[in-house]
Amino acid sequence: MGVTVAGPYSGAHLNPAVTIGLAAAGKFPWADVPAYIGAQMLGAMLGAFLVWAMYYSHFQRTNRPDAVLAVFSTGPAVRNYASNIISEIIGAFVLVFVVFYITKGEIVPTKVPIGLGSVGALPVAFLVWAIGLSLGGTTGYAINPARDLGPRIMHAILPIKSKGTSDWTYSWIPILGPGTGGG
Repeated sequence: MGVTVAGPYSGAHLNPAVTIGLAAAGKFPWADVPAYIGAQMLGAMLGAFLVWAMYYSHFQRTNRPDAVLAVFSTGPAVRNYASNIISEIIGAFVLVFVVFYITKGEIVPTKVPIGLGSVGALPVAFLVWAIGLSLGGTTGYAINPARDLGPRIMHAILPIKSKGTSDWTYSWIPILGPGTGGG
């Protein structure tokens, strides 16, 4: 849905790994990267806040900190930092590589009105799904640093009963892995 809505206005830059990949390929100005990543982080944080608000009463009733954290951030099935980061690098690389193929490397804002053109987001949705099916078990497949870091920050600052730790010792994996794979 985000790609469909944001596509005509930002080129569907929802993922810092994609933004970094475009800049590294010379298809997007490096000067715009910080603003786009800032907007991506704010969007992820706002989304996490809305999830918290929606499920507030559920969070108040649970005593499972691991289940609460899983709503906000990714986590590995098996904590093996080398394997986990390789999984995130590969997943983000495949995402960016195939998105470049689908879009011919032209992910830029357009004046095309939303309509039948939004069906173009479907291949990307299938791609993300395929990455999740193939690599998701190892890390929860963040493949998007904002998708993990923004909600993890919200987990840390929002009042949630029995929330436990925000697992900052693992948090670098879904940031560095996709950033490296996308670049």
